[in-house]
Amino acid sequence: MSKVFVALGDEHRQRILLLFEPGEHLNVGQIAEVSTLARSTVSHHLKVLRDAGVLQSKKIGKEVWFWIDRDWLLTVFGNVADYIMEST
Repeated sequence: MSKVFVALGDEHRQRILLLFEPGEHLNVGQIAEVSTLARSTVSHHLKVLRDAGVLQSKKIGKEVWFWIDRDWLLTVFGNVADYIMEST
């Protein structure tokens, strides 16, 4: 759970996540194209998000496609909400 919050704590990674429309898959090139960051920096941020479970990825041909792992995020945030509810 802490990896998710660390990953989401960076404003560049937050901006990257906001690029994804519901159910959309994007590759590094598409994200770098609309970002002020270099492609290598975008790749780094995508790796952090993927390692935290925020994004899933799949290599198709020469491209790696990323998408938001909605189920994992709902589980993490649900656990946080449950903890808060139990604490009150």
